[in-house]
Amino acid sequence: MRTRELAVRGVLEFTPEVFPDDRGLFVSPFQLSSFAGATGGPLFQVAQASHSVSRRGVVRGIHFTTGSPGTEKYVCCPHGEVLDIVVDLRVGSPTFGTWDAVVLDQRKFRALYLPAGVGHAFVSLRDGSVMSYLLSAGYVAEKERAVSVLDPELALPLPSGIAPVLSERDRLAGTLAEAAVDGILPRYEETTGI
Repeated sequence: MRTRELAVRGVLEFTPEVFPDDRGLFVSPFQLSSFAGATGGPLFQVAQASHSVSRRGVVRGIHFTTGSPGTEKYVCCPHGEVLDIVVDLRVGSPTFGTWDAVVLDQRKFRALYLPAGVGHAFVSLRDGSVMSYLLSAGYVAEKERAVSVLDPELALPLPSGIAPVLSERDRLAGTLAEAAVDGILPRYEETTGI
């Protein structure tokens, strides 16, 4: 399994080997030995596993949780294709406000590890795209927050030719600057223990 760090500090991309044959294929998008080698420790204790299914054009995010230590995520797209976007929302982080984007799909089966405090969004590039999440904390509505994926200051790489389909929550989300003024962004030292 190949590993690479993205532009957002602590976010890792894992690309497993895919084994195709005349029956189909076999792949392991999570491998503890590779994860531990890249992070220096085991995967977080999984508190929740979730899936979403999205039609082409659906944009989810930029989502994050409040509270310390926040929620770590391990995400992949086992069916379909998405443009996955991570944004550093951790005030005090060396990469605060930085984003990076990776195509996740059913051909390469890349997966991403997101430390607590990193915002997550994706654009579904095909009908029926499935996102699979392992989460270090269960869903608590009062702790869920969003920053606008359309924030012009972030200038995220939303694909041209796709009219974004957003939930009401995501349509109403404020900008990164507004979230900072409102004091709802996570603090880097609270998410890392530094």
